[in-house]
Amino acid sequence: MLLSNLNCTNIHGESNECKTFEEMAEMSKTHSSNIVSREEWLKARLELLKKEKSLTKTRDELTHARQNMPWVKVEKDYVFDGSDGKTHLHELFEGKSQLIVYHFMFDPDWDVGCKSCSSFADQYDPTIIHLAQRDVTMVTISKAPLEKLDAFKKRMGWKFKWLSSFNSDFNSDFHVSFTDDEIAGKANYNFEENTTFPEREAPGMSIFALKDGQVYHTYSVYARGMEDFLTVYRFLDVVPKGRDEDNLSFGMDWIKLKDNYAESR
Repeated sequence: MLLSNLNCTNIHGESNECKTFEEMAEMSKTHSSNIVSREEWLKARLELLKKEKSLTKTRDELTHARQNMPWVKVEKDYVFDGSDGKTHLHELFEGKSQLIVYHFMFDPDWDVGCKSCSSFADQYDPTIIHLAQRDVTMVTISKAPLEKLDAFKKRMGWKFKWLSSFNSDFNSDFHVSFTDDEIAGKANYNFEENTTFPEREAPGMSIFALKDGQVYHTYSVYARGMEDFLTVYRFLDVVPKGRDEDNLSFGMDWIKLKDNYAESR
């Protein structure tokens, strides 16, 4: 819908014809603000609301399709190192029928975990108790040995269950850990073959179901698909400057470990 026949006044007090939603969005990229009357603002907001409602409907349809993805049997008996000793994949469900595994980037040679994954962890850690009320267990799994995970977890103050896949094929099988040859251009990441990935570790999330004692893989998500679970982006996307990442070397370059932000103040 065109926002026409309105007497818009810009920040300089100059009168001009009102713009379409798309034109106003483009203007916002080049002007610090676009000052209009409350009536004009409401019309623009209602135009945007139509788009938001359309996106919500599309998201609902996508969610339904995701939940109806076919399942595949997990044939391997994956075993992890945890605070309670050796733990099998099927034991991670802890009486629930659904399991979320966050693939946290933490190479065995690193002393600390990935700062972006750490930001994710800051945000999902408090939600785990709520997920448990809906028949869902959530754990975190990384390639680094357990002692490194425990030390970093204590530093960050997290409560979630964190297990090591150091002696397991789990990370490789779910395409979040790579060899030197794979890094050189033969990696399989985000369901694409022969991609180049700059690190030995990659972020992702995999979903499993347990039925009649059998574990099934139902879903995995990687790359920008993870943004839906990063709460801070959802908040930044509603403020005028947005994520404000255009001049950074990469999108999440601004993120630090939460106990390091004080260094930049």
